[in-house]
Amino acid sequence: RVRGAKMAAGSGPAARELFAEGLLQFLRPAVRQLDRHVHSVRESQVELREHIDSLATELCRINEDQKVALDLDPYVKKLLNARRRVVLVNNILQNAQERLRRLNHSVAKETVRRRAMLEAGGY
Repeated sequence: RVRGAKMAAGSGPAARELFAEGLLQFLRPAVRQLDRHVHSVRESQVELREHIDSLATELCRINEDQKVALDLDPYVKKLLNARRRVVLVNNILQNAQERLRRLNHSVAKETVRRRAMLEAGGY
């Protein structure tokens, strides 16, 4: 019976609020860290795309300047294909970062709401 009374007391609204607050505090740093990593990867993707563009341009220039016919078109196509994939990954990362931003905002809003509720309830 004592154990059942403890469980009943520990499962009330205050306990649920405390658990929710703890869960939000636990998730917030992970969401922020993930957001920073996604941002860093997106910056790297932009740099990579710029390097691919530069290399493709340089290969086209070399191909035009060569007196001996070198067929660099397949390499240029491969670079452009790689660039397309980088852009695709960058778009996916951008969408993921936006979802993370919204999640972080929701977590912060919920934390403020729960804190205000706890303070108003006198817990």
